[in-house]
Amino acid sequence: MSMQTNLHRRRFVLQSVAGSLALPGLPSLMADSVGGNSVVQKARGAGSGARRFVAVGNLLGFQQKHFFPETPGREYEQTTLLKPLAANRDQIKVYRGLDHGLRGGHFAVHTFLSGVLHHESKNRRDGNVTIDQFLADEIGNQTRFASLTVGSEGGIHGGCQMSWTKSGVRVPPITGPAELFERLFVTESKDRRARSIEANSLQSSILDSIMDEAGSLSQRVNQEDKAKLDEYFTAIRDVEKRLEVRKRWADQPKPEPPFEKPSDRNTVDDLPMMYELIALALQTDSTRIATLEIGGSFLPQNLGIDKSYHSLSHHGNDEQAIENLVTLETYQIKQFGKFLSRLAEMQDGEQTLLDSTAVLFGSGMGDGNSHKNTDLPIVLAGGGYGAGEFKQVGTKGKNSVPLCNLFVDIAQRMGVETDSFGSSTGTFS
Repeated sequence: MSMQTNLHRRRFVLQSVAGSLALPGLPSLMADSVGGNSVVQKARGAGSGARRFVAVGNLLGFQQKHFFPETPGREYEQTTLLKPLAANRDQIKVYRGLDHGLRGGHFAVHTFLSGVLHHESKNRRDGNVTIDQFLADEIGNQTRFASLTVGSEGGIHGGCQMSWTKSGVRVPPITGPAELFERLFVTESKDRRARSIEANSLQSSILDSIMDEAGSLSQRVNQEDKAKLDEYFTAIRDVEKRLEVRKRWADQPKPEPPFEKPSDRNTVDDLPMMYELIALALQTDSTRIATLEIGGSFLPQNLGIDKSYHSLSHHGNDEQAIENLVTLETYQIKQFGKFLSRLAEMQDGEQTLLDSTAVLFGSGMGDGNSHKNTDLPIVLAGGGYGAGEFKQVGTKGKNSVPLCNLFVDIAQRMGVETDSFGSSTGTFS
């Protein structure tokens, strides 16, 4: 049997780890191969004092006139939509003027954590990777779950599209508290865990064999094909890291559940439980990175409003529609405030969990009525950012500050060595 055939057969078995592993065409050899080695960290989660990051995104934005203060600094006035955060005032910082400088309406909302439109990401080194997945690639192997992506597959434009990998693949969300609870607290049976360990061992052996057989391939291709192979080797190294993490945790029991498995109801009523489970995921060091998208499946009917969320966002300055939107948005911000308070109650060594967690809250939509993706509503809490102030940045020319500059700062505080991300022009100051 030829080396090419062996590689194809073994690659098929590995698809369960990371989806398709189809190789790029290599004209110089007219063959497929894989190769490369990587060092995978073996340290389990450090837990106490570790840096963490959570991002919460709203798909349709917030009413700017009811959200942004006018007075900069610590004396900013308490607007209608910031009132639910009054108890958290000293732990948050409100920003105005940050965005990605993009247009695209609802489609550009999906750039909230990346700064890059999906259809413009093909020739970028890191594609349209979002900050959560960028961080997960760097530090996610220290915990059972590299990251948790929570959202809904309902609503406009195909559901949650908040998180994207470097290869331009949408990370599918965990869609309800029941599924999230099972991920965090339900340990598989001994027989199932034994089968998982055996499967991981087999896949690891296959990967080693592929690398051994294809080790010499990169020495026999031209420069153009070598570049293609380098991209493919990066994907293989990602598979290797994921497999190593799976092997490391396969025989480890999960934390004891703090309560019985919750049932799924609807996005509105489930929101408090989703926040609670994310807080517990951080507290148990099951993950250090999480995202939550509040999307089109957030139904106004569950708050007593007989209108669709999307149609309300195109309010045309109708006072009743705006009032309904403020009701929806107030509820969302109130639950966010309770989440911050919950993290502040959880002890993390000599500090609180909020002290060690940077929590980003906002939207990729600046104004849903006009479909503008500029002047985004941004709140950043905890993680050393909470200063109890409102900061307005420049929005024109040399004075403009991309939101991605703030993401660079978040990454650096997480211990990731980088001086750029997405559309950044520097580090936020």
